[in-house]
Amino acid sequence: MRLLWLAPVLGLLAHIPATNAAIQQTKGDFQDKFRQLDEVLPTPNVYRNAAGEAGHQYWQQQVDYVINAKLDENKRRIDASENITYHNNSPDTLKYLWIQLDQNKFRPDSMSALTDTFGGNSGRGPATQAANGDSPAKLSLNALRRQQFVADHELGYEIKSVKSGSRDLHHVIVGTLMRIDLTTPLKPGKSVKFAIDYGYNIVEEDAVSARSGYEHFPDDKREGGNDIFLLAQWFPRLAAYTDYEAWTNKEFLGRGEFTLEFGNYDVSMTVPADHIVSATGELQNPKDVLTSTQRDRLEQAKTAKRPVFIVTEEEALENEKAGTDKTKTWRFKADNVRDFAWASSRKFMWDAKGITQDGPQKHVMAMSFYPKEGGDLWKKYSTEAVVHTLDVYNRFTFNYPYPTAQSVNGPVGGMEYPMISFNGPRTELQDDGSRTYSLSEKRFLVGVVIHEVGHNYFPMVVNSDERQWTWMDEGLNSFLDGVAGREWDPKIPWGVEPRDVVGYMKGSSQVPVMTQSDSVLHLGPNAYTKPAVALNILRETILGRELFDFAFKEYAQRWMFKRPTPSDFFRTMEEASGVDLDWFFRGWFYTTDHVDISIDRIYKLRLDTKNPDIDLQRQREAEQDKPLSLTDERNRNEGRKLWVERFEDIKDFYDDNDQYTVTNKDRNKYREFQSKLKPWERDTLERAVREDKNYYVMDFSNLGGLVMPILLEMEFADGTKESMRIPAEIWRRSPKAVSKLIVTDKNKELVSVTVDPRWETADVDVENNYYPRRIIPSRIEAYKDKKSKDRVKMDLMQDIKTELKTEDDAKKGEASNEL
Repeated sequence: MRLLWLAPVLGLLAHIPATNAAIQQTKGDFQDKFRQLDEVLPTPNVYRNAAGEAGHQYWQQQVDYVINAKLDENKRRIDASENITYHNNSPDTLKYLWIQLDQNKFRPDSMSALTDTFGGNSGRGPATQAANGDSPAKLSLNALRRQQFVADHELGYEIKSVKSGSRDLHHVIVGTLMRIDLTTPLKPGKSVKFAIDYGYNIVEEDAVSARSGYEHFPDDKREGGNDIFLLAQWFPRLAAYTDYEAWTNKEFLGRGEFTLEFGNYDVSMTVPADHIVSATGELQNPKDVLTSTQRDRLEQAKTAKRPVFIVTEEEALENEKAGTDKTKTWRFKADNVRDFAWASSRKFMWDAKGITQDGPQKHVMAMSFYPKEGGDLWKKYSTEAVVHTLDVYNRFTFNYPYPTAQSVNGPVGGMEYPMISFNGPRTELQDDGSRTYSLSEKRFLVGVVIHEVGHNYFPMVVNSDERQWTWMDEGLNSFLDGVAGREWDPKIPWGVEPRDVVGYMKGSSQVPVMTQSDSVLHLGPNAYTKPAVALNILRETILGRELFDFAFKEYAQRWMFKRPTPSDFFRTMEEASGVDLDWFFRGWFYTTDHVDISIDRIYKLRLDTKNPDIDLQRQREAEQDKPLSLTDERNRNEGRKLWVERFEDIKDFYDDNDQYTVTNKDRNKYREFQSKLKPWERDTLERAVREDKNYYVMDFSNLGGLVMPILLEMEFADGTKESMRIPAEIWRRSPKAVSKLIVTDKNKELVSVTVDPRWETADVDVENNYYPRRIIPSRIEAYKDKKSKDRVKMDLMQDIKTELKTEDDAKKGEASNEL
């Protein structure tokens, strides 16, 4: 086949490099960004197959608990006994069991305390180390408060006994874990029962920055004040035994959360008689703990259009005034859950609203518990946000499988457990007795309720291993809370847009998303934002909504009440979408590469027709289009005549003809060329000449290393714009630099090109996305934009009450300031 050459308007094609020479591949440095991810994923087996599904021999353990607990309000202590039934569904015989003792983290000799660094990257460290060696390091009052609380209290579990029937079981405590040696090895398919009696002193959450604890309110009218108790990680729990790791007995350091087994819970909690209790599961004895009025209200709430108060604000305020020596026992049951948490306080008001849905769990009660400090913020938005969360998450995963979904206000800013979540935002008490809140507090409440309630799906039902892979629950949930949040109010910054991660991705202290939880340097960007953004890009830009939503829902439903690993997620998304995503998951989850695609140059080419009557005329026009010589222009302006103008009688052939004059020799050569063409070649050439299209070669370089689709917006001389989406596979043979030929109609002359015009890919440098380059906005304007966002933290609800000063008042204020 003969090749038809394209020639540029100016110069020859040979002068145009195919790629950016500065970053071309060199011998030995090639990286295949599209190689199979199976190189690093576990080999499929009978437990987890190659499609990302649970295999035909998949198994997981079950642990059932019967717990009787007593809350000593004055001592701020829990004493309890638990009877545990452990079902060995694995193919292995177990000689011992491992128990999690999470409260031991707060002991001063714990691994968590001993390895806490001064001024580290954890975000919960005791102080900040000065960057400048000439300045002293700072030790905060919060750090001193924590040290003093730990010194003043005996923390961690007191294990009183471990028995099987009447026989003591030998046990060994190893930090936040306890090994229990069984008297008889537990064979596959068998179960064992044993009991643990224990107690511990509850930590003050504000003092130690925990995931649970108590908060004290000294200014309440009751003598000595009141407390809110949020109880989680409050009982010795079985560590998980899995097909991929056996015992998941990694020390609890605080950041890596929990890997747990599903089971059935029957829990009785004895608390002061004037307390209201919220807990995982369904209340079994409402007649023993609720008044007839409260029970009637709860029934009314099941079908109400808006939340109904079970305990009103007035009742809660009255309840705050005095305590009691009497107690009540609240009993809750929860089936097929992986954990159990609860909250207790006399300060709680309580509202509820019923939800009807399809599926086995046809009715769900959305409920909120909060003190007066929650104010109208909680009254208006908490329970409604719970309802909204279930509505959106059900569409993307499965219908909510539990009977209750609860939001509780207390000292914990945001933490999740089955059917119950702890959420922190509150109102501010003003001098006039009103309670107001800032826009940021409103956004925080809506956002944290959606996020924490959303955790019921990931990881409370889709039971991922949080101790190892934080992103599997936080990242997936952050993605979905972003979907739900933008359906609530898209003006709220949900932190899942591609632009929200560019600062982190171009930083020097990244670690891969797949890093084990306790080793992550910046937990928020790494485990929440980056994977959420990746999934957002995967949905909106790579796969499209139809393919993504189908695959994501397939993953959620495949792994309901099971324990997936990252490989199960990656494989399911590929298998169900039908799209090879190895390059995407490898780049976003296994590397610290970032997105930075630069458009370096654009060449306009034109077809070399071989017809001298066309090509030579085009060359003449190109020569005439060159800028006029400055010397020639000034000579003309001065009126200087050329030699040939002064002596017109002396002329020759070349004064009327130039190098672009066509001769018959040229035409004969063209005819000879045409005669050698095959019919299809002649037709192709004639059509190309007739259409006279524009040919543009665009050079792109991948400066960040993370391959992504090239998204183009092309603007033309006629004022129109067109978009083009080039798949990421364009980088498969040359991941550093590529060139792309773009052909447009004759009347569509290109004037500018923008890469990723809608900021879809998390490109860290948008300035090299323009060709021609644009003028970069000033730092002053960027600073103004940044400062304007601070107003969301201002309590405008209170500030708007400020009286407007007269001119005389303003002058008096100026005078006093001068004095």
